[in-house]
Formats: sequence, structure tokens, C-alpha cells
Amino acid sequence: MSDAAAAPEVRKEVDGHKARFVIALPEGEAELTLSIASPTMVIADHTGVPKALEGRGLARRLLDALLADARAEGYKIVPLCPYVNAQRRRHPEWADLFTG
Repeated sequence: MSDAAAAPEVRKEVDGHKARFVIALPEGEAELTLSIASPTMVIADHTGVPKALEGRGLARRLLDALLADARAEGYKIVPLCPYVNAQRRRHPEWADLFTG
């Protein structure tokens, strides 16, 4: 089985002005939470990965899903979350997706 086939699905869940990208595994859920400020701006609040799931690249997969969604839907990201902000600083090629 390839890594792509074995990789758990990243889901986007929206509930009013809150949203999250989530990967659910038997050991727990990894999530990147968002506040929807407007149709053109979201605030990346928090990235959480349970200790049992650390080191598996899940936070990056969640961020990649957020970036792809922002590009597809045409919104900007305010990187309040320290992980998202640190990754933004490391990747200037993503500058068009961020504000603030």
C-alpha cells in the first residue's frame, strides 16, 4: 500500500463562524481550527496534534489543506496560530494567501 493510500483523510468541517480541518485516527484527532471573519478572510486559531500522533506530519497536512482551500475559495488567512505563522515565515511563496 502506498503512503498516499494509507494517509488518513483531511476533512473540513464548518459550523457557523467556526471551522476546522481535521484528521481522525484511532489515537485521536489532529485539527487546525479557524474563525471565519468574513467570506474573504479566516483566522487560523490553533493547530493541535495529540502526543500519540506527533511526528507523523499531520500538522503540515492540515496546513496544506487550509492553503489549498484558501486558494480554491479565494480567501486570505490571518496566521494567529504559532505553527501556521512559523510555517508562513518559512515559505515566502505562500505570501499571497496571508494577511496581517
